[in-house]
Parts: sequence; C-alpha cells; structure tokens
Amino acid sequence: MDPAVTLPPLNVAALLRQYDLTPKKGLGQNFLVDPSALQQVVEVAEISSQDTVLEVGAGLGSLTRFLAQAARQVVAVELDNRLIPILEQVLAPFNNVTLYQGDILAMDPAELAGQPGYLVAANIPYYITSAVIRHLLETKLKPRRMVLTVQKEVAARICAAPGDLSLLALSVQVYGKPYPEARIPAGAFYPAPKVDSSVVRIDLYPESFIPAERLESFFRLAKAGFGQKRKTLRNALSAGLGWPPQRAAALLESAAIDPQRRAETLALSEWARLVEGYSGLNPANG
Repeated sequence: MDPAVTLPPLNVAALLRQYDLTPKKGLGQNFLVDPSALQQVVEVAEISSQDTVLEVGAGLGSLTRFLAQAARQVVAVELDNRLIPILEQVLAPFNNVTLYQGDILAMDPAELAGQPGYLVAANIPYYITSAVIRHLLETKLKPRRMVLTVQKEVAARICAAPGDLSLLALSVQVYGKPYPEARIPAGAFYPAPKVDSSVVRIDLYPESFIPAERLESFFRLAKAGFGQKRKTLRNALSAGLGWPPQRAAALLESAAIDPQRRAETLALSEWARLVEGYSGLNPANG
C-alpha cells in the first residue's frame, strides 16, 4: 500500500485556522506537508510492518500518518501543547500511534520506544539540531536507524569527510554512518523556510567507534580541538585542556599526529589513537 496514494494531503492552513493558531517562529515550526517529500522520508527509513518508530516533532501529524501506515507502532512526541488537539484530530483514524506532549530532551527515547531496534524519524529545527541528535545517540538503548530532516547545510556538516569535519560530524560519526539522501525544497514546508532541507539517514553501529568507556575522553579532546578552530591542534588542545603547549604536542606525536594539523583534518581512527594516548596519561578518564 503506497501512502502517497492512499493518504490525501492535510489542509494545513485550514487546520491552523480552525484552531486559531499560527506557526511559532521561535520553535522553528516549518511543517513538512508535501506528500512526495513525506513519502521520501518513509522510503529512506526503510520501515517494515514490524518496526516501532519514534517521531520527534510530530507537528501537525503530516509525517506521523505516513509513518503509521508503514510501521507497527509510532510513538510521536510534540513539544508545543497548542498542537496536541490538532494531532489528536488528525491521528484519530490510526490506532497504532501513541502521542506524548513534552520536550524530547527531557525524555528517555529508549523508554518511549519501549524496545530495542527501534527507528527514529525527526524534522528538527535548526536551533536544537545538535542537542537533539546528541540526546538520541547517547541514550542507553539506541535506535538502529535515524532519519532526520535538517537544513541542507547541517546535513552537509553531518556527512562531511576528514578535511571538513566538525564537532557535530564527529558526534554523529562516532556512533554511526550518515548518508545524505533526498533534498527537500523549501516549498515542501508550511510556512516555507528560507533554505532547502535534506534528509539524512544514520545507520548506527552495534558499538560506538570509540569504546564506550572512552567516549567522555573523546568528547573532551574533540571539544578542546574544535574550541579554537583557527589554531593548530597543539595550541587548541593546550588552551582547551589547560596544558602547556609542549605537553599537547607530546600527546599528538605519541599518536603519530602532526601537532601543526587542525582538528577538522583528523579522521576518526586518528581521534581513536589520540584518545588512547590521553587515556594512558589519565587512567581515571578511561
């Protein structure tokens, strides 16, 4: 059954008028409404009839309906309590959707999903993109796949290769492999944002690339390395860790990394060597 055929598009403007609501710019409310774009998200997620999907940012329920037709169960979370009556109306025909009002950052995603191997679908506002992704990836029981609709520039950052890496890219790639998927034009949203978006698929590894007991050290080093982008790693680590430059240089050299390089050029395998050397110097840090 093709949701794009069986589900008529929501009349978003009429729904908002019915409840006397306007989208909140402060919450980044640009609702994905184009049926073909919604179908693309479902296809990228590769949802089976046995899957549980956690949807972050249900909005007006446009994507929720498509997810509900494909999945066994959908757990939808929406921050804005004004939208709950609309969601209850829109989702009334679907008996496999559980709706929660609240801030996903204050919730346990795994507890919401209720079982291992769940999927995540999310249309994330720019201003909380990094926080939401990190929260979803750091939960104890991780999803096996995440499909995120984000601004196209953010998608490019998440999927970047060494030479153009960022703290956001590392924060994702240490847990899984991101793939840039469909481009979604601004006109597919209501109201239309100023920039296009992209769908990013992240397939999570069974275990993080950096061993779990060393992730705290990894993020400490990465934050220090990216803390002063124009500086060499020697100087950035020195400043970020409060070390003499010579000590930072010695750590880098012990990991076979040129102290004159910059953080964005290091591959994850090099960060792993750096973490190993740092953990050897600081056994209490893993």
